[in-house]
Order: sequence, then structure tokens, then C-alpha cells
Amino acid sequence: MSELKKPSFLQALIPILILIALLTINVVVLGNDAISGANQIALLLASGVAGIIAFRCGHSWEHIEVSIVKSISSAMGAMLILLTIGSLAGTWLLSGIVPAMIYYGLKILNPTLFLFAACVVCCIVSLATGSSWSTVATVGIALLGIGKAMNIHEGVIAGAIISGSYFGDKMSPLSDTTNLAPAMAGTDLFTHIRYMMYTTVPTLAITLIIFFVWGFTLNTTGSATDSSSVLQAIESRFNLSPFLFVVPILVIVMIVKKVPALPALLVGALLGGIAAIILQPDLIVEVSKVEGNFVKASFVAVMNAMTTTINIQTPDPMISELLTAKGMSGMLNTIWLILCAMIFGGAMESAGLLKIIAEKIIQYAHSTGSLVASTTATCIFFNFTASDQYMAIAVPGRMYADTFRKRGLKPEVLSRTLEDSGTVTSVLIPWNTCGATQANVLGVATIAYAPYCFFCIISPLMTVLQAYLNYKIRRLDATEK
Repeated sequence: MSELKKPSFLQALIPILILIALLTINVVVLGNDAISGANQIALLLASGVAGIIAFRCGHSWEHIEVSIVKSISSAMGAMLILLTIGSLAGTWLLSGIVPAMIYYGLKILNPTLFLFAACVVCCIVSLATGSSWSTVATVGIALLGIGKAMNIHEGVIAGAIISGSYFGDKMSPLSDTTNLAPAMAGTDLFTHIRYMMYTTVPTLAITLIIFFVWGFTLNTTGSATDSSSVLQAIESRFNLSPFLFVVPILVIVMIVKKVPALPALLVGALLGGIAAIILQPDLIVEVSKVEGNFVKASFVAVMNAMTTTINIQTPDPMISELLTAKGMSGMLNTIWLILCAMIFGGAMESAGLLKIIAEKIIQYAHSTGSLVASTTATCIFFNFTASDQYMAIAVPGRMYADTFRKRGLKPEVLSRTLEDSGTVTSVLIPWNTCGATQANVLGVATIAYAPYCFFCIISPLMTVLQAYLNYKIRRLDATEK
């Protein structure tokens, strides 16, 4: 076996620079179509460069391959959930669950207060469930449909939905990232949550104020698809019933009861199929194109809804687009992107390239403010490069734990920084597992919604600001040191 060499800082930067250059070219030339293959190729080419550097430093192909496989396996749960969400979206459309949410939402919600209300609703649901993904895939999809029917820009709607959803992902004791951050920093869960309130409450307040004020600037008149036509279209195509809401309520209850997201969402998808068979028999026959045998028609329609694209046709093409779901097959492009992103992360990890870059950053962190800012930058950097929010929390957490302790800072200062920067910024990056997933689930490109995810943008800025102001920075006493 050849002797291992430590890569230089320049060698560690080369794959990152190549990736950034390729992604920039893709966006300039292809625009939103870049995620349909070009970005995946960019990630693979950059992975190849990282692999060559690892090989030149003495690492065997077997070692590089094991690192890549380990990286992919860490995202396998996310990819399975993504497939399940595709199935759930299909059966919830066919059953009328999502159309019913849109229908009653249009009747209840005022366009002026819609963005504010959408953010608050997602805050509550995600706080109760601990899952931003489940929140976006259920109430988020319905809220997007309501907002689009009100002629509100889909990027702004998605920004409100994601802002609220990631509040719960960050603050709920049921959230995996909320448990991961204190574990990496060395503090307990509820100390971590209570301490996060100093940065999270002001961030959420600013976010809600922005959406509240924005609502008064919206012009929802003269819409090509006004809400009355949407209401009429839904009434004409679906049998609406309060019983439809039993299914999403059961899913939320399961997640609150700590049923893992994958089985809870799968049960939700199957219950949506059963609800479709009971309440939408005409649509079952229409979607399946099977006549004279309702049992066969039900099987075909539910399977189609779970696996392929279904579209409920109306006289208005824009409303027909609203009543469309892509099933599992619609998630395959995102899974392709996630796979390539995790290959890149694994290739970079195989020779410790990411760690070398992070270590370089920490050399310049002399004050508490600069240390927190460096940690924040490292978390965001890992979200860009490792393409996974868990790595963006776990790796910086391990790297900076000793440094924070030596600087006399309590571990909750580190755990809060990890959440304020690692958890919430993941959804802003198109090739990150979170960014790719939410863009696909909502059908809104990451680059379209990212500027409006005010909670996710302000969170890292708030934690750095408070550190530089030395506001509520907890320090170890003599005994703890």
C-alpha cells in the first residue's frame, strides 16, 4: 500500500472551484433546465477530480468507493421518503384531499393575509410533527395551490411555506436535526431548544412582519384564473366531503406520536387511495380508463396515481395544471441529483478535502463573533459541497466542539450555531438533498423560491450578529472549565 499524503489546501479547493464553474455555466446556458441532467454531470465530473486527487494522495480506489457508498447510504432514507411523498401526492389528488384543502382554503383565507397565514400554519404543523418534509408535502402543497389560485407568485408562496416549515424543523424536539445538533456539540436537547429561542424568535418575528406587510402590496385582481373559477372547477370534478380531512389528520397524528416519517407517509398514501375509491368513483374510472369492472379500475387508478403522472382535466388549462401530480416517477430526477451530490460528497470525504478547507477557515477565528461566523460559514460550505444538512451539522460539530470549549463557550452556543446555519440553509441550495426535494415536491425551482425564504436567510445572520454583539453568549464558569 502506498504512503498516504495530506492534500494541500489548493488541492482541496480544486474540485470545489471546478464544480462552481460548471454549475455557473449550466445556469447561464440552460437556466432551470440545468437540474434535468447538466448539474448531475457537473457533480460527477467534480467527483472524478476529487477522486483523482485522493488517488494521487495514496488512497486506493476501494477506499474512495467505500467513502462514496457510505455517503450515498446516508441519503437513502431521504430518497425513500421522496418516493413515498410522490405516491402520497398522487393519491391525495385523486381522492380529492388536496383539492378540498384548496377549495376550503380559498373560501377561508384572505389574499391579503395569505402569506402570513401560510407561514404560521406551516410553523404549527412542522413544530407538531418535527418534519419540514412532511409539512411541505402535505399542507404545503395545498397552500401552494391556494396561493396560485389567488394569483400570488409561486416563488413567494413557496418561500412562506418553507420558512414556516423549517421553523419547526429547527425547533421541534421531534426533529432529527434538533436532536443531532446538541449531540454533536455535547449539550442536552431542551437546553439547546431553549437557547435557540434567542435567535429563532426574532428571526421568525421579522419573517412574519415581512410577509404581513407584503400581503398589503399584492395585486390579486385581474387574475387569469380567479378563485371563483377554481372553486367551480373543483366542485364539478370532485365529491367534496369533510371526511377527506381524516386522512391528513391521521398522518399528522402518527408523526406527532413519533411514528417514523417513511411508514407514516406510506400509510397516508394508501389511505388516500382508499379515500379515492370510496369518494371519487367517477374519477377512478376516468383515470384508469377501465369500464365495467370497478375493482380492476380502482387498482389501476390508485397504482397510476402512486407511480405516474395523473392530471384531472378541466376547461381551464391553468386549473388542470393545478390538479396534476407526478407520483413516484416525478421524483426520479431529484433522486438522480441527490445520488450525484452524495457521490461528490463521498469523493471529497475520501481524502479529507472538506476537513482541510474547514481547518483553514478556523485559523482566522480569533474573537467569539469570528468563531461563530466561521462555524456558520463552514456549515453553509458543507451544505454546498457535501449536499446534505446532516453532514453540514455533524462534521462542523465534531470539528469545532473542542475550539468552542477552549474558548470558554458553553456547548449550546455551538449547537445553536449549527442549527441556525446548517439546518435552514440546506433548502436554499438546488443540489442539496433538501433543496432538490422541496423544489420537486412543490414544483417550484429552488432559485425561484430561495430569495423569499426569509426565515432561512435571516437565521444565520441573526446568530452571527448576536455573537458579535456578545448578546446572551453563554460562557463556562471556572468549575465547568
